[in-house]
Amino acid sequence: MFCLISGFWYLFLSRALNETEVSALGIKMLPGYKDPYHGRPLTRGEMGCFLSHYNIWKEISERSLAVSAVFEDDLRFEIFFKRRLQALLHDLQEESLEWDLIYLGRKRMQVEEPEEPVPGVRNLVVADYSYWTLGYLVSLSGARKLLNAEPLQKILPVDEFLPIMYDKHPIDEYSSHFSPRDLRAFSVEPLLLYPTHYTGDEGYISDTETSVVWDNVAQSTDWDRAKSLKTKQQEKLRTEAINTPSLGSQFDNAARDEL
Repeated sequence: MFCLISGFWYLFLSRALNETEVSALGIKMLPGYKDPYHGRPLTRGEMGCFLSHYNIWKEISERSLAVSAVFEDDLRFEIFFKRRLQALLHDLQEESLEWDLIYLGRKRMQVEEPEEPVPGVRNLVVADYSYWTLGYLVSLSGARKLLNAEPLQKILPVDEFLPIMYDKHPIDEYSSHFSPRDLRAFSVEPLLLYPTHYTGDEGYISDTETSVVWDNVAQSTDWDRAKSLKTKQQEKLRTEAINTPSLGSQFDNAARDEL
């Protein structure tokens, strides 16, 4: 199954729900959570984003879908995307690799050490702490593990939740609220998806950060366009997060503008 998550859907979910409806869904913020860049609580946009992914995991579970691909709408595909994805799925089957989630696009947050390559599967590494949910594969077992964690009762941004579930989140205080943390997570390397815009780029819009606080619609939130630590860190991660041991795809030397 292929699923597309739209930024419009984030906004619809986050703005359509009043405080009574949020409470009826059992949504509660993870105790002590603060955005690492701004020190603010969860936004309505982040809540809408999480609910979008959560509802897809529910559908996967209810329909017993073995493998699903989830895409957000603000991404661009690398060349030969379909062929690379087919090669990955072939290798996974040939090696009988047990997996729950595979990032197709992400922002790698741990850049000091290369991630471990997966033997027998080309261009795949064991995922370390990562941000973004641009696109990923999720198995039926993976979707059910995410649902069984009951994340709506201790909600935080979905791209913080996923690393907690595969036990790579650096803040133990957050991780301690979830058990077990046994999601089997991997990432393609090189990536197959990238954002259409990065923080600070002309035309950049964030449906998650340009929002309001999750439990106070009168308090608006945004990122600091003039002095964005996030922008500076993104530039650093964009150039440094390289997993050299896993490179070497037969497609890597092709021109990027080929179709």
